[in-house]
Amino acid sequence: MQWRRRHCCPIKMTWTVKRSLFRTHVAGLLSLALLFTLFLFFSNQDWLPGRSGPRENPLIYTIRGFHSPKGETNQSNSLRSLWKETGYVAAKPLVNLSSQQADGAPGEAGGGGGGGARIGVMGLEDSMSTNNSLQKEMGVGGKLSAQPYHYILNEPFKCKETTPFLILLIAAELGQADARNAIRQTWGNESNAMGLGFVRLFLLGTGKSSDTFLQSIIEEESRVYHDIIQQDYQDTYYNLTIKTLMGLNWVATYCPHASYVMKTDSDMFVNTEYLVQKLLKPELPPKQRYFTGYLMRGYAPNRNKDSKWYMPPELYPSERYPIFCSGTGYVFSGDMAELIYQASLSIRRLHLEDVYVGICLSKLRIDPAPPPNEFLFNHWRVSYSSCKYSHLITSHQFHPNELIKYWNHLQSNKHNACINMAKEKNGRYRHRKFHGERPP
Repeated sequence: MQWRRRHCCPIKMTWTVKRSLFRTHVAGLLSLALLFTLFLFFSNQDWLPGRSGPRENPLIYTIRGFHSPKGETNQSNSLRSLWKETGYVAAKPLVNLSSQQADGAPGEAGGGGGGGARIGVMGLEDSMSTNNSLQKEMGVGGKLSAQPYHYILNEPFKCKETTPFLILLIAAELGQADARNAIRQTWGNESNAMGLGFVRLFLLGTGKSSDTFLQSIIEEESRVYHDIIQQDYQDTYYNLTIKTLMGLNWVATYCPHASYVMKTDSDMFVNTEYLVQKLLKPELPPKQRYFTGYLMRGYAPNRNKDSKWYMPPELYPSERYPIFCSGTGYVFSGDMAELIYQASLSIRRLHLEDVYVGICLSKLRIDPAPPPNEFLFNHWRVSYSSCKYSHLITSHQFHPNELIKYWNHLQSNKHNACINMAKEKNGRYRHRKFHGERPP
């Protein structure tokens, strides 16, 4: 009877029991919340000092670092350590070089074409110290020189007889002859400009001093196509900023009246016709102080030393980057080439070229304009369909043979690309309905 009474009848809850149960529930909830917070913290500890091994979590990192929605509101404050409003920012070494490294000749180590440098801080150190690039860029009085590298290959007369509507500046590696030829046959072909005026330039640095055979091939390629400019800095991933500034300075010097410029990479698919007709609209007067692409907002410097996009705090101490456009492809009005290059002469070099260009824009107080459609510029590989590709400007990570294949398919289907896709979908739907299948 005692057992039955104890389990079948309710116990009268005293205040002490109720308070004890309440405290137990609260403590349990707090413990769960703490465990969840610790899980999130340690699962994303790429940026924590001392972590061994890369962890490029795509949910946290997108290209350069982890995204913070608060980044835009703090941009002006985050840039204060880079310059005073009217002052000059003294260029600082990218890494602490020994006197022996600083005196070393360019091209002795590090690898050409972006393939020789190691990932992480040592890759950055090797590339910059062996190239001696910062020291070469410094002029009298400790300021950055306006033209620190001489041309090995140049095309100074490209705009002598005509003012182009569009200039394509394409960052390429030395050994990428197949990629350059594929671009010449596809989106970099002059026929895409529809008679508006078009200049295509591949941007190159130099390889190792022993790569004389490769250099002779590039010089022969230049004689045939007249679309290569090359200066005597080492061609590595960490010198992409130098490469981009070379292109900007070329435009400002030899083609200052061009309407528009696009900087992109050699592994990109670019729908040139859609870029010209739908975004730039040649029937309208050319824009001024215009810059657009895939906008990167509120990104913090990546402090993971094992990351390809590692940014040392001593090189960039601020907590946020300004708004910048992905370096895979951005477009700007011709007047911006001179403005950005001149701004760069008072800003110390950063190896992440798209971030660096964004800092120059911030210095100029020019905000990148969002494209009319957020899917026009893509810094990732978009799955191919003629309908999708007829309405975008860039897609990333294309091999030369893929580029030719998809480009030719798009050209043969571009006028009815989406109509054919709709017919194909309707055909699949009717087939599934006839066979009793559920439509997708």
